[in-house]
Amino acid sequence: MGLTSNKVLALAVLFAVLLFVGTVWFWPRLARRGWRAVAGRIGLLLATQVVVFASIGLGANQAFGFYASWADLFGQESGQGVVVDHDAGGPLQVVDTRQVDVSGGGGARPEIGGQIQKVDIVGRRTHIATPAYVYLPPEYFQPQYRTRTFPAAAVLTGYPGTAESLIHGLHYPRTAHELAKNGRMQPMILVMLRPTVAPPRDTECVDIPRGPQTESFFAKDLPEAITAHYRVDGKPGSWGIVGDSTGGYCALKLAIHHPETYAAGAGLSPYYRAPIDPTTGDLFHGDKELRSSADLIWYMKHRPAPDTSLLVSSSKQGETNYKETLRFIDLVKAKKPTRISSIILDSGGHNFNTWRREIPATLQWLSGRLSDR
Repeated sequence: MGLTSNKVLALAVLFAVLLFVGTVWFWPRLARRGWRAVAGRIGLLLATQVVVFASIGLGANQAFGFYASWADLFGQESGQGVVVDHDAGGPLQVVDTRQVDVSGGGGARPEIGGQIQKVDIVGRRTHIATPAYVYLPPEYFQPQYRTRTFPAAAVLTGYPGTAESLIHGLHYPRTAHELAKNGRMQPMILVMLRPTVAPPRDTECVDIPRGPQTESFFAKDLPEAITAHYRVDGKPGSWGIVGDSTGGYCALKLAIHHPETYAAGAGLSPYYRAPIDPTTGDLFHGDKELRSSADLIWYMKHRPAPDTSLLVSSSKQGETNYKETLRFIDLVKAKKPTRISSIILDSGGHNFNTWRREIPATLQWLSGRLSDR
């Protein structure tokens, strides 16, 4: 059973309840001064606490998508996610399909509920290989739209994050379906993945010297692979990008650095410069220009303003990026032709509940800034 399995969580909760009841039941029998009684009390208390904390950890992991597997949790995922030979299968392979969990249900009929396809993508330039989930709206399968192309948006998790959390935790496909059904946004293709394309390393969407060329993958390889396989308009203005936390930083940076690819970028609870810590390693290898470019506030001050639209979010209580977000907004407002919008909540932490409150408005905003035909 996998780390994110509901059965694993249910068993952990069951064991926690049984140990708690057992502790209450056997405590009078262990209320003696002998070493065996003391050892029994210590053992029961220790076992109960371990299982309770394990239950809480498993529940938190399911809610926030920190780790995707046991190997991921224990740091045993060491593969760099780089593929050199991809001649046999092409840049994108569909490996699975599933229905979208929408109100009213679509059953197995994608023309009603849409479809989620799990795909493997290999970058033609960067040779980076990563899985992703592609949400196709119901209109994609309806006969009257068979010649229509659709706008698309890359949707990024935080770090470490799992792509599944964008479906089950943040409900992007369900939200997009409901908004389009109610006429509040145009139908869009969503490409959902995590920015960690070289796990377990956090590359911060940087083209690392002598390392993974992550920024180039998202700026060029990803849109190219998706556009070649799906009915996505390849003209400028058809692509947007959105993410939370690390994904939010990446979304803003990619829209700022590559406005020719991303007409709009939305950062939910973003930060504005790439950190250097044990998860990232040395991202810049002494390249001062690369380091400066990864600082979005520096970039907007010292480089020509890009022709793109940006959205940032924060909250007055609960987010550590509030003051820096206000500073970023003020900076961008004076830099034409870049356009800036914001979502500022009165309170909300750095978590899924906060982002679920912001995603509907974010998707509407993104939809209004992307072209289709």
